Amino acid sequence: MAKDYYETLGLQKGASKDEVKKAFRKLASKYHPDKKTGDEAKFKEISEAYAVLGDEKKKAEYDTYGHAYQGAGGGAGAGGFGGFNWSDFQQAAGQQGGFEFDMEDLFGSMFGGSGGQRQARGRDISIDIELAFQDAVFGVTRKVLLTKNNTCSQCSGSGAKKGTDLTDCSTCNGQGRVRETRQSFMGQVQTVRECSVCQGRGKVPKEVCGHCAGAGVARSEEEIEIEIPAGIQNGEMIRMTGRGEAIPNGAAGDLYIKIHVKPHATITRDNATLYTDLHVKLSDALLGNTYKVETLDSAVDIKIPAGVKHGELLRIKGKGVPQGSSSNRGDFMVRIHIDLPQKLSRKAKKLIEDLRTEGI
Repeated sequence: MAKDYYETLGLQKGASKDEVKKAFRKLASKYHPDKKTGDEAKFKEISEAYAVLGDEKKKAEYDTYGHAYQGAGGGAGAGGFGGFNWSDFQQAAGQQGGFEFDMEDLFGSMFGGSGGQRQARGRDISIDIELAFQDAVFGVTRKVLLTKNNTCSQCSGSGAKKGTDLTDCSTCNGQGRVRETRQSFMGQVQTVRECSVCQGRGKVPKEVCGHCAGAGVARSEEEIEIEIPAGIQNGEMIRMTGRGEAIPNGAAGDLYIKIHVKPHATITRDNATLYTDLHVKLSDALLGNTYKVETLDSAVDIKIPAGVKHGELLRIKGKGVPQGSSSNRGDFMVRIHIDLPQKLSRKAKKLIEDLRTEGI
């Protein structure tokens, strides 16, 4: 039974050139014999399908005549793939107007490359910041001074001396990429890599910048302002995109800030709620009274109800941790501790004995 090349690549008939190319790359990367998920027979099938559907002329004939067209069903070729001739596949890849096939882009490090289309990226940086308890609750702005690779301040990353121009790189003729022919198990394969002279930019400075020696980046100090959001928790991380190490012709890495919150002397936290302990006298617990409680904002008067129990929680609304960008705040909870007297005067002892007779 004749093979359906579109079905082999998991496509609908008439799929576009880009769809064919994308499907082949995905399947070839999965089934390549040198990979753990490799399947040589499957790889031969998808390569045969791509050799036809990736070539505009052959694809047009196949779409019109199906497997009856003159390029289908041939005998074993130079590659030994049965109905697929690898030498035709290689030849088609190099012809003008034929299909585009970049082995470096497809298999990346398998052929010593870097994956082709991915933009290079600088290193991430991680730092630690210690915050006071109150700053973690309400938020704060902190400034840190970091020494790292930054875009050159003199040439703005171009690598050229100020006032001079860039010119096409002679190594890659301004393309930013160079082609190489390598020997593989498939025979000679043409690959593409980034030009090491211009780092893929296609341009080089006529006169190099003296500050960065033409690299476009230089090591320098940078003061970074960090906005610590209200309510941040101990151990949380803040990510600042693009504030890490800069590299030539690529994106800068990220800056990660790990937060360490110092404990408060009298206040603890559970998410948006704050807690403190309040010691009251036995008489005040029995009869009630008013006490001052220190919150993170200010001192607040709190009424102790008569008959309050040891360990009971009294609520002060809206004096806890701010929640998100809204004006809402959690609550401030006061945990009651009733202090029992260690010694009693003769008069106090007599009063307590009188209370006992009352059944209290």
